[in-house]
Amino acid sequence: MINTIIRNILSRRIPQIQAFMKAPQPIQESTFRKLVLASQHSEWGKKFRFDEIKNINTYQSRIPVSAYEDFAPYIERMMNGEQNILCSSPIYWFSKSSGTTNARSKFIPVSRESLQKTHFQGGKDLLGLYVYNNPKTTFFWGRGLSIGGTCQRNPDNPRSYYGDISGVIMKNLPPWAQSIRTPPLKIALMEKWEEKIEAMARITMKKRVTGLLGVPTWTIVLLQRILEISGKKTIHEVWPHLEVFMHGAVAFQPYRKYVDSLIGNPSMKYIETYNASEGFFGIQDDLSRDDMLLMLDYDVFYEFVPLSEIDNPFPKAYTIEEVELDKNYAMLITTNAGLWRYKIGDTVKFTSLYPHRIKITGRTKHFINAFGEEVIIENAEAAVSRACAATQASIDNYTAAPIYMNGESRGGHEWIVEFKKAPNSLDHFVKVLDETLREINSDYDAKRYKDIALQPPVVHSVPDGTFYKWLKSKGKLGGQHKVPRLSNSREYVEEILSSMASS
Repeated sequence: MINTIIRNILSRRIPQIQAFMKAPQPIQESTFRKLVLASQHSEWGKKFRFDEIKNINTYQSRIPVSAYEDFAPYIERMMNGEQNILCSSPIYWFSKSSGTTNARSKFIPVSRESLQKTHFQGGKDLLGLYVYNNPKTTFFWGRGLSIGGTCQRNPDNPRSYYGDISGVIMKNLPPWAQSIRTPPLKIALMEKWEEKIEAMARITMKKRVTGLLGVPTWTIVLLQRILEISGKKTIHEVWPHLEVFMHGAVAFQPYRKYVDSLIGNPSMKYIETYNASEGFFGIQDDLSRDDMLLMLDYDVFYEFVPLSEIDNPFPKAYTIEEVELDKNYAMLITTNAGLWRYKIGDTVKFTSLYPHRIKITGRTKHFINAFGEEVIIENAEAAVSRACAATQASIDNYTAAPIYMNGESRGGHEWIVEFKKAPNSLDHFVKVLDETLREINSDYDAKRYKDIALQPPVVHSVPDGTFYKWLKSKGKLGGQHKVPRLSNSREYVEEILSSMASS
């Protein structure tokens, strides 16, 4: 009975979603006014005279575009217990992730409103849209298996907490949501991933699991362990009622074929979501398409900036009614947790208007995020520099890409390095490279824990001129053409290794 009630309640949201699909601008203008009004008495609101801001044009001309580093001093004060800083809503939770230039982790404020109006609403709409598109689903007659992150009390302020956004969300879920998920919180939020995966496998394999929710990386590790314990050939034999995998955080396509082979159910459905520490932004509402519906009534105000303008503190920024199809934009967000014109770092393009659907096309900086590790160029440069210093080496060029998981190997990173001066020990160079990345990037460190998700990096030392020859073969010699340091695709690594093998 309770599952039928939940299903019916979720379905009632569909008319509201259909409304903003047809008329997005009024919803976004209302969101903008609400956010500015709610925080006009905060320190940030007083600094920028929010009480005088009556329209979007004034907002864009007065508030500079900001990155995490711009907000970091304010967030540090909030973590130490100060309130009414970036927003008027009390902040007691912070989502921890990596990717900053100057610190191992960044801490994104999570307000009560951002939990209720953004993250929870995104989860409810994900399920509601699934029911709407699959009226015969039996999802609610089983459990959704979700792998939570971790969260902990802030040692500098015991009234606040921080952790992975999945852990923060799971810790705050309402009772009805807890009733339809597995495993129990005490297992889902365990800190030691090796022990967590083992406990999850042994408990969940006995449940009637109908859905998977989470990042592909850890989900694959869990499924592999369940098959090892059960002795079954496919997950479909373990969970015959499993029907959907709702995934996000990293690109799924490289994993799709392998996940299909693990699950072994040709009717399995896959739904992509666009959720992050900063908010919940998109849902794949139509499985015949490979894009996502931009969710416009989650207390997030969006702006879209041409890539040529992204380093300008006051760029030309477009609202939802001004965007055009098939153009790359850097996405700015203004949120109910105090992020004002924040550069989230993602680039998107619109594949549909009315309704507005998007694809994530990349990042504003080079990065690797195939497993949720969020390695950015600053991380790589720091690690390479320290490894060179430790081995008396110097580098001419390098590039790195992910090694995707398959049935025979774990994931990892593959580096191609052209040394000016070779290291006195390549093994030691690799060791220091890996250790430095683990030290400065908490997400990479978590994935490297006991080699469960990521194996140590593979580094190829290549002859002088390798990158020059590769660029020449691509017709890209010249000052404007540079070797991509990091790529979330294996395209460049495969081309360089292939060119070496054929020469």
